Amino acid sequence: MATNRSRRLRKKLCVDEFQELGFEVSLTYRDGLEAKAVDAFLEAFLNEAIEINGLGYIGGEDYGFVCLASRGSVNEEQRGKVEAWLKGRNELSEFNVSPLMDVWYPENEINAKA
Repeated sequence: MATNRSRRLRKKLCVDEFQELGFEVSLTYRDGLEAKAVDAFLEAFLNEAIEINGLGYIGGEDYGFVCLASRGSVNEEQRGKVEAWLKGRNELSEFNVSPLMDVWYPENEINAKA
């Protein structure tokens, strides 16, 4: 694809100055945790860590992707808040929060302007 794109096309493709960032989350629950406890954890996660910070979560109970609820990029502060919330939970035996990455083209590097 051509690299000399119009502003309109760059915006439509979410590239260059329109790059959008998010991060991956993987969750491992404690052994023996009941399904109701997992459901309650996910409900709390969505309400207390995701929605309150203006974020959206796409995924399931053990893996997902976090992005901004509206058009734009997640920042390090929002990512840190989600990570801090997860650290305080006893339902998890471990979790992983990835560094910020391009939402649309994960293989691309993050632009300095994003």
